[in-house]
Amino acid sequence: MKLGLSVPYSDYIPREMSLAFVEAADRLGYDTVWIAEAYGWDAFTVLTEIACRTERIKVATGIVNVFSRSPALIAQTAASLDNISGGRFVLGLGTSGHQVIEGWHGVHFERGVRRLRETMEVVRTVLRRERLVYEGEVFHLSMGLKLITHPLRDRILIYLASLTPSGVALAGEMADGWLPVFFSPSHYEASIRPLLEKGAARSRRPLSELSVCVSQPVVVTDDLEAGRDVVRPQLALYIGGMGSRERNYYNQLFRWYGFEEEAARIQDLYLARRREEAIAAVTAEMIDLVTIIGPVDECRRRLDELEASGVSEVAIALQVPGNDPQKAMEALEALAPTRSRGSVPA
Repeated sequence: MKLGLSVPYSDYIPREMSLAFVEAADRLGYDTVWIAEAYGWDAFTVLTEIACRTERIKVATGIVNVFSRSPALIAQTAASLDNISGGRFVLGLGTSGHQVIEGWHGVHFERGVRRLRETMEVVRTVLRRERLVYEGEVFHLSMGLKLITHPLRDRILIYLASLTPSGVALAGEMADGWLPVFFSPSHYEASIRPLLEKGAARSRRPLSELSVCVSQPVVVTDDLEAGRDVVRPQLALYIGGMGSRERNYYNQLFRWYGFEEEAARIQDLYLARRREEAIAAVTAEMIDLVTIIGPVDECRRRLDELEASGVSEVAIALQVPGNDPQKAMEALEALAPTRSRGSVPA
């Protein structure tokens, strides 16, 4: 199983500290660095700086949405960053949610899965430098333009972040990887894998061609309760406030996991602007299902469990209580892939 790193897209951690963290991850053998995008820094600019400061680690959007940029612009940007990084770019795509798409970008949030499908098709056409003639349900492109520049690679890996059944099936059908968040290993084999297999069957390919890359919060600490408190605010935000009452995929996910009453209460509190109460309403059981918390050895054991469940890659969102830079760097080194090979580069 490949270990990658997910880096915050906000500025609560200073830029130079994040860069030092990524440079260390590059030396320590981490496979990929993932940058998300919401309404903070944009992902492509941050990844460009990271690409210029690193040598071997892959740089990936984890994720950018398919509503705020046209498919052709996404392809142009992907080709540019792939060239700058020397062929290290991975394109992570998703729909984001109603709040970001309509409330921030002013674009109607509709037909997300169809838009994902057509965006992937257009991106791959552009990267192959074929003339762009495309007649879809969302996009209608008839003038036959072709990319002027020459991409370093004519195919860049595309990972899809999707939570709905139709979106998960689309990943199985068309994507190079599936990038789930708030992943529950106990639900994967019986409930999620069949959706991926359904999609793979549509394109007549083995599911082994799809990489399952879990976006995984990992808190390294000897204090379990302190570790839970680190992730409670983010869980409350996503379950309670990331979307409208009717269209919140993360809330629906936790209801599907069996936390129907808890998810409803968190959402009610968050939308009523009682955020501290919403944070307190996130239970230990909800946290432990989707988060790895504990000393280094326990974190390694839980990562091994992910691999045993069928996960191909992990994008670790690594934290320590208090965000102490030295302790965070020590945790990064302790969990490094090179540790398993008995050496850590200087």
